[in-house]
Amino acid sequence: MAESSIADSLSGYPCPDYAEIVVVRHGETAWNAERRFQGQVDIELNEAGKQQAAAVADRLSREPKISAIYSSDLQRAFETAQIIASTCGGLEVVKDFDLRERHMGDLEGLIYSELDKTNPLGYKALVSKNEDQEIPGGGESLVQLFERCTSALLRIGRKHRGERVVVVTHGASIETLYKWACPNGRPTVGIHNASVSVFHLYGDDKWILKVSADVSHMNHT
Repeated sequence: MAESSIADSLSGYPCPDYAEIVVVRHGETAWNAERRFQGQVDIELNEAGKQQAAAVADRLSREPKISAIYSSDLQRAFETAQIIASTCGGLEVVKDFDLRERHMGDLEGLIYSELDKTNPLGYKALVSKNEDQEIPGGGESLVQLFERCTSALLRIGRKHRGERVVVVTHGASIETLYKWACPNGRPTVGIHNASVSVFHLYGDDKWILKVSADVSHMNHT
């Protein structure tokens, strides 16, 4: 999204009618760089990921005040959130298990491009059009992921109406939030590491996606 559109999305802040939820994908890890499924395996940021987290933190520090920061408890997200917190006034990061990445079962640790050979059963489950299809080895279905992530964002949004809060989470989690806010089709954008998406919650359950996976702050990294 262009910078002018981002400015427009912030022009009405603060507004008592909605909560503004700034959703950040964590910085890069070694497994991201290898295109290896992480799921809920607890992988730390690599050096590029730390630089990305610093870039998004700098951006957020120059935008309207943040009231709270929530994060997945997985290290790559929590470390990103801590970098944001230290740059934006030293807020305490609140860990939320429900903001975790999708559990990928037996696919965790495998490289995506090799799945059809290394785990054909898991690959078939992954690409299934059945949203109730679970991933073999204890992995979540898309429906389970949707219910977990949307309930977390609702809980946060209802608590912070009239405020601006940051949520640091994961790629698949953000994709399911797009599906929620855009039921007729999610934006055709890649959710890159340290990208920023902005949601507004009106009332108890009306979500609007205002900014889609913006990475304009990453131009210098």
